[in-house]
Amino acid sequence: MREKVLITGGCGFIGSHIAEKLIANGYEVSIVDNLSTGKKCNIDSSNIRFYQCSILEPGFEEIVIEEQPDYIIHQAAQVSVINSIRNSLYDEELNIRGSIKVIEAAVKASAKKVIYASSAAVYGIPQYLPIDTAHPISPLSPYGVSKFSVEKYLEMSYRLYGLNYTILRYANVFGPRQDALGEGGVISIFMDAIVRGEKLTIFGDGEQTRDFIFVDDVAEANVQSLKLGNREVHNISTGNEVSLNELISIIMDITGVAEKPKYESEREGDIKRSVLCNKKAKKNLLWEPKYTLRDGLHETFHFYSSNYVR
Repeated sequence: MREKVLITGGCGFIGSHIAEKLIANGYEVSIVDNLSTGKKCNIDSSNIRFYQCSILEPGFEEIVIEEQPDYIIHQAAQVSVINSIRNSLYDEELNIRGSIKVIEAAVKASAKKVIYASSAAVYGIPQYLPIDTAHPISPLSPYGVSKFSVEKYLEMSYRLYGLNYTILRYANVFGPRQDALGEGGVISIFMDAIVRGEKLTIFGDGEQTRDFIFVDDVAEANVQSLKLGNREVHNISTGNEVSLNELISIIMDITGVAEKPKYESEREGDIKRSVLCNKKAKKNLLWEPKYTLRDGLHETFHFYSSNYVR
């Protein structure tokens, strides 16, 4: 009998890739998504049971109890740092209260484990690089606070109810299906601008760095976490520090864009350098990223150029 996995936010950018990976690995998959940001066209409905529902609705718990999943991969979230500052109460409601509802439903349905999508935002300004999971926690936004709060609720839930968990702190995830609108990642924003024929814009001098990880590698880490990394926190990253200027150079080479980007004033609050250590994830999850930045950018550009409606 196939094991069952329920994904919250499974129609979203990352969640839909996780769903594909799970099906390829022989799992039975169900998805709960209210489609506020996710898109049903991101998933193959013939292989997946889909429920249009918010994790905040009373019906969510009923779905989980009916499905009786072996595992819950919790991706549903308010993911915009800027929006979390503008509306902290909504961020708290969805990211903290919604996650507590997921935990409670998991306990009532006797799920074996919850895999939780956390974020590098919990660390704040790096005190050293690369950032490992022992790095001090000092979030700069309500989003970072809410993500870390749920980590502590999961720790507590194991002590109270025996609910197993694995926490994955994502670096800067990119790839096909990422929305360039709202809190789109910088790569999706660049790709969207290119297919629209718009000039690329960098805020600051372009020497700020990030750790860009391809979405397929993130999906693989989630699958590995079903059976491994129990009650541990892992950075899901490449461990490679890449400047925006380096990134733009590769993108220009791949896409054939010749026009150099324009530089505008640095945005207040932007972290100058960031890269996450992934050694713990490699060891405990028997996982490592397979995609180079260039390969991931190739796939991402192919998606954007193929799906752009002129």
